[in-house]
Amino acid sequence: MSTSRMQDCLAAAAKVTAVALVSSALVSSALSADPDTPRIAFQDCATCPRMVVVPPGSFAMGFDGGEEGRYEGPVRAVAIDYEFALGRTEVTQAQFRRFVEATGHQTATGCAIWNGEKWHHTPGKDWRDPGYGRAPADDEPVVCLTWTDAAAYVGWLAETTGLPYRLPTEAEWEYAARAGTTGEYSWGEVAENGCRFANIYDRSATERRPYQRVNCDDRFEGVAPVTSLDPNPFGLYDMTGNVWEWVQDCYVVPIPPRPTDGSPVQVEGPCDRRVTKGGGWSSSLFWQRPTFRGRDPENRISSIFGFRVARDLSADK
Repeated sequence: MSTSRMQDCLAAAAKVTAVALVSSALVSSALSADPDTPRIAFQDCATCPRMVVVPPGSFAMGFDGGEEGRYEGPVRAVAIDYEFALGRTEVTQAQFRRFVEATGHQTATGCAIWNGEKWHHTPGKDWRDPGYGRAPADDEPVVCLTWTDAAAYVGWLAETTGLPYRLPTEAEWEYAARAGTTGEYSWGEVAENGCRFANIYDRSATERRPYQRVNCDDRFEGVAPVTSLDPNPFGLYDMTGNVWEWVQDCYVVPIPPRPTDGSPVQVEGPCDRRVTKGGGWSSSLFWQRPTFRGRDPENRISSIFGFRVARDLSADK
């Protein structure tokens, strides 16, 4: 990025940050507002992800159950007493390409692609060719990225803008996915209502998977361009479905009693597995509940794994 371009980006960042850091009374209205109400949103540079301010709040995180070996609890009260920004959408193909062109970053290859019966690591498949049988569109979420690739992108974004970009924590992600709701799914209790908000494994999906389709139609056979469906009450798109999203946390089960302030769960020494959230367009509906916790090695590369970015808004966070 040129010096003049960087100055323009930083000047814009200062302006939008001033707008974003409004009073909690204003942003907290997002908790009860309908999805069509405008949200406080900003963009730190022309090619940066568009961000949405998430208000402070408290919620019950986790679920006292889950699959064998994947306990989602214990349920605990989490208080996020700070505003933060979250990507309005998952990082897109075009956004990630700019990073690779600017840095020469070498991503992982051999992406896992569903062959009709199982996941198969396919030589030569990566984010440029994730096995769709066509070139991915610029406005589709980028996939076939490891946790390390996602971390490299947010590190570059932080360096080039001078602003604290990072991956979201699991607690921040689950809080933002719920957006004030309390149902089994982020849209409520009725699975068939999900196609309004989430690209899920439904009647329109063409790939055969070993679980039941949801009896609704989101109109997409596979991955969908970002913003194709309705946003949640915080103004965030595709928090459920479309592609799985890497977060900061190390996977630990059961979830430790601390932290409960929105911070990530970390471990001493190497992190064996990272948490993934949200499910994908071809995932079991059970995995697309906001409490479900994927557990994947940092070098896992899959055609339904992507990410979104977060940014700190307060100097003390």
